[in-house]
Amino acid sequence: MSNSEDSQQYLNDMMVKEEDEASGDESDRQDGHGIMLREQDRFLPICNIIKIMKVPVPQNGKIAKDARECIQECVSEFISFISSEAIERSVAENRKTVNGDDLLVAFSNLGFDNYVEPLSIYLQKYRESNKSDRNLFLDSSYMQSEDANESGKQ
Repeated sequence: MSNSEDSQQYLNDMMVKEEDEASGDESDRQDGHGIMLREQDRFLPICNIIKIMKVPVPQNGKIAKDARECIQECVSEFISFISSEAIERSVAENRKTVNGDDLLVAFSNLGFDNYVEPLSIYLQKYRESNKSDRNLFLDSSYMQSEDANESGKQ
C-alpha cells in the first residue's frame, strides 16, 4: 500500500468513527483507554452461548433470539465484572498475570461466596491434572531419549 492509500484509509476510518460517535450508537462503546470496541468484541460468541443454553432445553424446544442476545450480554458483563475485580488485585500486588486465585478472591469480594468453594475445588483438580499431564509428557520424552541413546550404542 502506498502512503496515499494509507492516508485515505485513515481518513475513511476517522469519518466512520465520527459518524458513529455523532449517532450515539450504543452497539459500540469505549473501553477504559478510549478505544472503540465493536459489539462482537465486547460479547462472547453467540454460538457458544447457544450451545450452553440448549443443554437444559428439550430437543424440540426453541430459544428466542432476544433471549439468546440477553443472555449473551449478561454473561459477557458478568465475566467482565469478575475479571476487572481480579485484575485490580493482581495490579495491587504488582503482577501482570491474573491467576485462578485472583478470580476466587474476586468472587468472594463481590459477594459470590457460594461459588468460591466449588470453584476452588475445581481449580485444585485442574492444577493436579495439569501437573500429572506434564509429568506424563516429561516421562515419555525421557523414555524416548533413553531409547534413542540405547539404540545409538548398539
